[in-house]
Amino acid sequence: MASGPELGTLIHRVLQQLDFAAPDLQASLLELLSNATRCRPELLGCAPEQAATGLALALATPLGGERAGLSLAGVLRRDRLDELPFELPLAATAEPLAAPTLSDLADLMDTLVPDSDPLATYAARLRDPQLAATLRGYLTGSIDLVLRTRDEAGGPARYLVIDYKTNWLAAPGQPLTAADYAPAALAIEMQRAHYVLQALLYSVALHRYLRWRVAGYDPVRDLGGVRYLFLRGMTGGLEGVFAWDPPAALIVASSDLLAQGRRR
Repeated sequence: MASGPELGTLIHRVLQQLDFAAPDLQASLLELLSNATRCRPELLGCAPEQAATGLALALATPLGGERAGLSLAGVLRRDRLDELPFELPLAATAEPLAAPTLSDLADLMDTLVPDSDPLATYAARLRDPQLAATLRGYLTGSIDLVLRTRDEAGGPARYLVIDYKTNWLAAPGQPLTAADYAPAALAIEMQRAHYVLQALLYSVALHRYLRWRVAGYDPVRDLGGVRYLFLRGMTGGLEGVFAWDPPAALIVASSDLLAQGRRR
């Protein structure tokens, strides 16, 4: 496929409209892609049939983590929230010194993320002097997909944050291969592009949403982690899926920090 922000927007829109449980997923993708590019067929950079084949394979790729066998293919509409909007009010304080900073989030990561976590070193990036502004006002955005899952034994539901990425990760001048989306390469990209911060903020937004919507909500039990889906690399194996399970304590503490500010 082609690359660039327009292509990313197109794919997001198609996946939002797609019924993952459609009897013929590839045919449904082909119809949506053809309709979306009818006036601008060059946006895809390939035939719609080729794009539909690749995306159907991506949707059938396991999501990893504790739901290792689960893929998006077959997920029912009732178990998904697409483009969930959120608005996070940040600490409303007249004391500038009490407003939180990204360094405060870094402190929480240092304390609550184990050294064995592939993203543990990201906290150092949050301490970049160029990111030293205080966090005040409102933060708005939307989560590509919130997925409700249950294990085979029918236990309590767990909720996953899903984010779609169409990033081209090959080195300049090199052909793109699935190896460019191996777990180690994705861990580097997650930190380079600050997707770790994005994933943490999305998790905070989901935490606040579930507090209002799920009776007896328990973040340890109910939060199922984050899956960043680099669609170009999802060919049925381990490549293309970055699974991160931030500790529930980190999500709760981050939410409290953003809402209440830093203790002086």
